[in-house]
Amino acid sequence: MVKNQSLVIIKPDGLAKSLTGNIISMLSETGLKIIGAKIVNVTRELAESHYSDLKAAKIAEKGEELGTKIFEEVMKYIQGEFHTDRVLALVYFGEDAIAKIRKIAGSTNPEKADFITIRGKYGRIHSETGVFENVIHCSDSEETAEKEIKLWFEPNELTGDIYPTQKKEIKMDKIIWK
Repeated sequence: MVKNQSLVIIKPDGLAKSLTGNIISMLSETGLKIIGAKIVNVTRELAESHYSDLKAAKIAEKGEELGTKIFEEVMKYIQGEFHTDRVLALVYFGEDAIAKIRKIAGSTNPEKADFITIRGKYGRIHSETGVFENVIHCSDSEETAEKEIKLWFEPNELTGDIYPTQKKEIKMDKIIWK
């Protein structure tokens, strides 16, 4: 068994429906360790970076007009236009983290997800947009996990050293407490 990490995002519908505790309880069955957690307001830039492969895939699958429309609905969804403007981002670490989390999360399509999984219990397909409101995102491979974790978290926001880091002096304005 291999130790790895996975990004988990409890999406806006999960927060709006107060499912955070239920989802984290279900994920605790994996025995994995949470090494990072934060509430994030999802900007358009972050959403586009996270779903960078989705637009091309939807256009290839559905055609230019419909694929772009679906992508834009996903952007609205993850940025909270339908529910709330924030998500809970978590990093889990441990043996077979990706496989264990994906098993409990269930199929991306909530209608095809086993009813005992997170998406099977709490997800739905939005009737007007066709967007999968599946309450949770989880990384699907080690490569994707690395890309996603580095996108959503800074190294100092994690309690474990999972990827190589370097110390670099950066001059920038920073918001601080008064």
